Amino acid sequence: MRDELVAALLRTLGRPRRTLMAGWFSLRHGEATAGDVLAERQVAAALTAAGVRHDTAWSPGFRPGALSLETVRPEEYDTLLFVCGPVHGPQVAALHARFGSCRRLAVGVSVVDPADPAATGFHEIVARDGTDAPARPDLAAGAPVGPPPPVAGVILTHGQGEYGRRRRHEEVTARITDWLAGKDCARVPVDTRLATDDWRLCATGEQFLSLVSRLDLVVTTRLHGLVLSLRTGTPVIAVDPVAGGAKLTAQARALSWPALLHPGTLTPAALDHWWEWALSERGRGTAGTFVVG
Repeated sequence: MRDELVAALLRTLGRPRRTLMAGWFSLRHGEATAGDVLAERQVAAALTAAGVRHDTAWSPGFRPGALSLETVRPEEYDTLLFVCGPVHGPQVAALHARFGSCRRLAVGVSVVDPADPAATGFHEIVARDGTDAPARPDLAAGAPVGPPPPVAGVILTHGQGEYGRRRRHEEVTARITDWLAGKDCARVPVDTRLATDDWRLCATGEQFLSLVSRLDLVVTTRLHGLVLSLRTGTPVIAVDPVAGGAKLTAQARALSWPALLHPGTLTPAALDHWWEWALSERGRGTAGTFVVG
C-alpha cells in the first residue's frame, strides 16, 4: 500500500517536466540523517514509478562529487521538491530565492512556524505535522531498504604506555578505522571500561556481555575485547597494536583463535579476509565453541 504522504504528494505534484529533490541532506551546513535519506528514497521510488523525471541534490560533505545545490542549474528544473525535516530557518528560506523560477513543494515535513519565510515560500506543503491536518506517518516508515548489513563492535585501546617504543596504537587505530569507514556495516563503538556514573558505559560485566552477544562480529585491539566477545560466541578480528606482539597475541594463541593481525600484517586485504571468515558459517561456528553458559 502506497504511503499516505507520497499519495498526497503525487496528487499535488501533477506532471512536472523535471523535478529536483532537496532536503536538509542537501544543505552544506545541514545534516543527512538516516530518516531523511530513507525519506528521499521513498519519494524517489514513487516518482520513478510515476514516470516523473527527477534528480537529487546532496551535500558535498555527505556525498562528495554528487549533484549539489552549488553545482545544479535551477533553470533545468520546473519543480523543487523539499523532502523531510522542518521547513524552518534561513537555509531553507534561501532556496526560494535560488529556485524562484520553479514551483516549490514540500513533502513529509514539519511546519514549526507557518509564518516563517521558509514555510510561506512553498507553493504547496504536504506536511507530516504542524498544520491543521491530522499528523501523517513519516516517509521513512515506508521506504524501500536492502538486506541489513552486519553490526560490528569496535573495541580499541589508546593507552598501554607500558609498552613504550613498541606501541603502534595510533597507527593501528588509524588503519582499522579508515578500513572500517569503507565497510558496509553498522559500526558500534564499545568500551570495556565500566562505570556507574556514565550512562554511555556498561556498569557490570553482565551488561558488557549482553552487549557484545548481540553483535555480528567485533574488531578489537584489546585483550578483553577478544576474550569476552568469544565467551558470547561473537567472532573477533583481533589486532595486536604492539610491535612484536604482546598480551593480545598471547591470549589469541592460548585460545587458538586464528583471526589475529599485527602492525606489520595489518593491510586492508588481510582485514577483508578475516572479515569474510568471521561472518562465514565457519567463523561463527569456531567462535561458538567458546561460549560459556
